[in-house]
Amino acid sequence: MMSIVPKPKATELSFEEVAAKYPQFPRLLLLKTDLQRRGVYYTKQALSKVDPVIHQLGGTHIFGTRDGILTQRPEALILRDGTSVITSPTPLEQNPYIVDFRDGRLVVMDGGVELEEVEYWTKPDYYNLTTSSGIPMSHVASARPQRIYLMPSRYCHFWTDNQGCLFCDIVNNLKQQKSELNLPPRLKPQDVAETIREALKEPGRFTAICLTSGSDFHGAEDFDAEVDYYIEILKAVGENFATPKFPSQLIATAFTEKQLERIYRETGLLSYTPDIEVLNERLFEWICPGKARWVGYQEWKRRMVRAVDIFGRGRVNTCIVAGVELAKPYGFNDEDAALQAVLAEAEDLASQGVSTVYTVWVPRPGSYLRGQKNASLEYYVRLALGLQELRQKYQLSIDHDDYRRCGNHPDSDLARI
Repeated sequence: MMSIVPKPKATELSFEEVAAKYPQFPRLLLLKTDLQRRGVYYTKQALSKVDPVIHQLGGTHIFGTRDGILTQRPEALILRDGTSVITSPTPLEQNPYIVDFRDGRLVVMDGGVELEEVEYWTKPDYYNLTTSSGIPMSHVASARPQRIYLMPSRYCHFWTDNQGCLFCDIVNNLKQQKSELNLPPRLKPQDVAETIREALKEPGRFTAICLTSGSDFHGAEDFDAEVDYYIEILKAVGENFATPKFPSQLIATAFTEKQLERIYRETGLLSYTPDIEVLNERLFEWICPGKARWVGYQEWKRRMVRAVDIFGRGRVNTCIVAGVELAKPYGFNDEDAALQAVLAEAEDLASQGVSTVYTVWVPRPGSYLRGQKNASLEYYVRLALGLQELRQKYQLSIDHDDYRRCGNHPDSDLARI
């Protein structure tokens, strides 16, 4: 028997109350947001319906789960409208949603009440193949709704000096992945080229390619080593295209204009996302000490704005880990104040051609901020609406990082309406 689910705090609106208060926010997208906020727990019955031959299983993502377990479970869910929900398996005592199998259907449950029918993601054909060097292609590239997701390096050098972002577990997750899954910490260009070649053989499955890794400040100029490696990997990807440019996104450090011009000139890259993580200078210095030391908040912003001149409007954006601005002990104590501060900074960027998207903060056990509670559902709804309004106000496209390409940003999902 499952334990009784505790009720939300009295000051926090329930799912139904939020749905009633914000009728303009699609109910299925609201559920997606809350599934990411609270996490999920898969029952034995639900897991018995996982077919490794058909379904895409987790374990290879660059970040870990809420329960710290790498056992291969469904990586994501699909809701009735096609909305993708990348899930984080969560212990029962943390009050997650329940994914169960009832009456011949996979369903999402909350407090014993059935909310929605769901499906598991199906894996692409290349997941069954290995590269010529013997690496499973599923370890080289992960699949998103319509995007091939490459994680060339799973190590962040900020961790070397204990200056990793406080919400992040990338290095601790890498240690576990190497030990339990034998994942390569750094990809070889040839393995990447072969994997992309096979992935593109599945007609209509993918429309874009994304790269992301940990930061590397080494080189003649800071981050030259990271830039060199990305160029090497992007050239390997480009071997599979007849055109000089191909639909692509790089999620990376905020590079200098010189470094960005080199990447744009030498590769097929079309869009750029230097994740600032938190839109507040004071909290940036606390939560992202490595980024603050090697680049700095104001310089990070300046580099993003300068990138617009290289990639163009609508092709530069940044992501924030929404809710971490409320982390204890130094974060905002009030959600209204946090929202006002974040949206003010997001508008400053939007007015200069840089869009902001968010992911829901997951307090992972391998991170410094483990054990904390993320923001209320209403906060995430208000933030999503606010960011979408800014994109509309400043006429910024987000199609390179929307529901079709990534599927992990509740705010950019609104662009489909």
